[in-house]
Amino acid sequence: MKKLVFSTDEYKRRLDLVKERMDHRGIELLLVMDPSHMSYLTGFDGWSFYVHQGLVIDLKDPMPMWFGRAQDSNAARMTTYLPDDHIFGYKDEYVQSRYMHTMEFVAGLMKGKGHTLAVEMDGYWFNAKMLLTLNRELPEMKIVDAENLVGWVKTVKSEAEINYIREAGKITEAAMTLAIDSIAPGVYEKEVAALVSAQQIRGTETYGGDSPAIFPIIPSAERTSSAHLTFDSERKYQKGDVVLLELGSARHHYHAPLSRTVFIGDPPKDLQHVSDVVVNGLQKTLSGIGPGMLAEEVEALWRSCLVGTGVEKPSRVGYSFGLAFVPDWGEHTVSLRPGDKSVLKPGMTIHFMPGIWLDTYGFECSEPFLVTETGCEKIIEYPEKLFIK
Repeated sequence: MKKLVFSTDEYKRRLDLVKERMDHRGIELLLVMDPSHMSYLTGFDGWSFYVHQGLVIDLKDPMPMWFGRAQDSNAARMTTYLPDDHIFGYKDEYVQSRYMHTMEFVAGLMKGKGHTLAVEMDGYWFNAKMLLTLNRELPEMKIVDAENLVGWVKTVKSEAEINYIREAGKITEAAMTLAIDSIAPGVYEKEVAALVSAQQIRGTETYGGDSPAIFPIIPSAERTSSAHLTFDSERKYQKGDVVLLELGSARHHYHAPLSRTVFIGDPPKDLQHVSDVVVNGLQKTLSGIGPGMLAEEVEALWRSCLVGTGVEKPSRVGYSFGLAFVPDWGEHTVSLRPGDKSVLKPGMTIHFMPGIWLDTYGFECSEPFLVTETGCEKIIEYPEKLFIK
């Protein structure tokens, strides 16, 4: 039985947008390997991306062709709108073989269908051996970089997508509250991580969540001086600890990330100062964001709030997010940093993340926001402050 997250018309609308970009660039065939791009275009939802799977988009074909391990073919039948004649399962001899390669099978699907093929060269799911095999099997085909073509299409969300992101935000809010309430001296970090993970999947009373693309980032003490550490399974919280919480829940793989910082005890003056500066800059920047701005202009507005404060932020302060699978909930498109000329458009969802990581501690207070017709709107309403336990 098919179970689609969106209507068939919605998936076809997205495919048309992708084909329009392909046509403008002279691309006749597009090989899609990113699981989030596969899901975006067809609804495919299987934890089978440890083997080669993907879509072939042909400008002349009204539907994508799905390929994957034969034993995963029923997942395509159940989670996508594709008919059987567009679902191609390859035999198990191809799986992690030293003697044959899956791209030999995929090349067979594309032979004679065009002269220009685009592949996701800078994605996690396409590798050098795939390219070498395709070049060998398709010697007459010109192979070019897709340049995250599907990723850029999916930066602008439909109302249905935004609704799922808002629902994910409700789960994130519950997970954040649970984490903050659970942190105390003598409590194992692993216990808080376990509670958060359970809440992310449990969801709310009316709907559940998915396993998020990133495990809860919850370092404490000096580990907060790094941006992406999780928990120490053998450590208990202590008085005087800084704890960073970067949590993102997911609804049908649509994410809503949020960051906050906790201090156990009386916070030192320097931490409180950093908190005050970041929260002030966060609020002023959000009030100035609107459609038509360049990504770099958002970063410049944020940076203007730091003048004279002694606080510096050398890394980017945000990125687009949405539908994603491991290992990242970001879309690898819009970045809020100098030099990024991306134009903010209504329907974009961006994680404004002005995290500060110093030599001995860090501070995070972020907001996921939606670009609207008149400005921007926070996806989650949660207190913006340093939480003191």
